[in-house]
Amino acid sequence: MPVAIITGASKGLGRALAGALAERGWDLVLDARTPPVLEEAARGLDTYGTKVVALPGDVTDAGHRAELVAAARDLGGLDLLVNNASALGAEPLVRLDELDLAGLRAALETNVVAALGLVQEALPLLRESSVGAVVAVSSDAAVEAYGTWGGYGASKAALDQLAAVLAAEEPGLRVWAVDPGDMRTDLYAAAVPGDESGRPEPSTVVPGFLRLLDERPASGRYSAPSLTEGLVEVTR
Repeated sequence: MPVAIITGASKGLGRALAGALAERGWDLVLDARTPPVLEEAARGLDTYGTKVVALPGDVTDAGHRAELVAAARDLGGLDLLVNNASALGAEPLVRLDELDLAGLRAALETNVVAALGLVQEALPLLRESSVGAVVAVSSDAAVEAYGTWGGYGASKAALDQLAAVLAAEEPGLRVWAVDPGDMRTDLYAAAVPGDESGRPEPSTVVPGFLRLLDERPASGRYSAPSLTEGLVEVTR
């Protein structure tokens, strides 16, 4: 069975992607910070009959990252790493002139430093896989200038660059930075409280992620429309 690690897997996109992979027969190592929510999400996958290891913890903790990779090794290896866990830096989001620098550091630690740390921990297993892949869940805030999204967007822009360089350094892997587009998630609700504009459920973009795994296009940055329609790489 193929094996994936998905961070931030208790809710939103991470949970939706975990369900889709379990349905396809993937064994999973799931991470999130809140144990009861993560455990409930893992129980929801029992129906698929695959192996699911739920490890609550914080991806900024090096010991926790090592546990995630060790769990994948125990399942037989690692074929896919999805760096989905994210932090906003401020809840709700604020302008740059109000952004607490400690909050910015926290966002960078989760969205960039921890993501790279997990990649470093996982690379030996990913290199052993014939289909090794890394997905960095990005945002349009990484490439567009939206008021109040500066800190979060800067962290995702840094994540995009790490993904691009990793792809150059690891040609045997596929490395995709993916902007899933606007979604109805707790993260967005925390970022912009009270925004009642209609946003799609995370499950609507999961087919695009699955298409990446099926077709294995070149490493690069992709957006939700390109994944669900024409599979066109986004140029910076």
